[in-house]
Amino acid sequence: MAVATTTAVIAALAPAGLLIALGWGLRRRGLMPEGFWGPAEWLSYYVLLPALFVHGLATADMSGVPVARIFAVLVGAVVLTAALVVAGRRLVAVDDAGFTSVFQGAVRFNNYVGVMLATGLYGAEGTALAAVANAAIVPTVNVLSVLVFARYGGARRGLGRGLGLVLRQVATNPLVLASAVGGALQATGAGLPPGIDGTLRALGQAALPMGLMCVGAALQLGTLSRDLGPTLAASAVKFVLLPAITVAACLAAGLGGPAALVAVLFHSLPTASSSYILSRQLGGDARLMASIIALQTLLAGLAIPLSAALAAAVLPV
Repeated sequence: MAVATTTAVIAALAPAGLLIALGWGLRRRGLMPEGFWGPAEWLSYYVLLPALFVHGLATADMSGVPVARIFAVLVGAVVLTAALVVAGRRLVAVDDAGFTSVFQGAVRFNNYVGVMLATGLYGAEGTALAAVANAAIVPTVNVLSVLVFARYGGARRGLGRGLGLVLRQVATNPLVLASAVGGALQATGAGLPPGIDGTLRALGQAALPMGLMCVGAALQLGTLSRDLGPTLAASAVKFVLLPAITVAACLAAGLGGPAALVAVLFHSLPTASSSYILSRQLGGDARLMASIIALQTLLAGLAIPLSAALAAAVLPV
């Protein structure tokens, strides 16, 4: 069972890796205008991926999905991991600004890789599970990250101001809003009118290839040789500690099946490219953040299948 699950995860992960590599190659070779990538990333995050989530949640059969337990597992695991990272602050030889990058590398995640994995494994059900996972984790990691920036960021803000910022970010986050809309359509049984259904499906089909190519275009591999210690520390938390805690949380909550595997995989994803932007805006170490993003994106090809193997060996997936 573990071998079959791991093989399926590798097969679902391969297109994501190839699309990231394609985006990296297109940008490094200058085959696309430099001004293309910013608008493409905006389109992917604010239009295409939300369309995928609305369509996936509105049309999927959610009757057997344990939404409350998925939320409990994902939120509980990341909050506990975040607390352990802060408690071990002095174990990482970086200044406070650098610690914010280590923290983001430990808890934030790449939406596009996660959705590609879940959809590749379980089709429409996987897309719906990915939307539920995003609805649970996106607000949580945003709140945690802004709290850490308020305490450790070089451009420190007052706690109240920081919380106000994160509440605005969460309330206007397109993935959270799309999950809420799709969930409401699912709960009411309203579904989607034929014209809207087809439009959202078409937009959603473009979300993952476009988004993953943008992830590749944003990679800065030239920073990998710098700050190797803290980069490896963040990656150890992301790829070892957080997945292990998530597996334990699944056992404690009695979560199994596709929901459990998707939960473990979402907590095994490389950190988000947007972490670099947040680092620059809130006084973090942007150079270190770029190194963490690059290394984790490369390591994910090995780390994600290992997490799947652990889940399959311990959980009824």
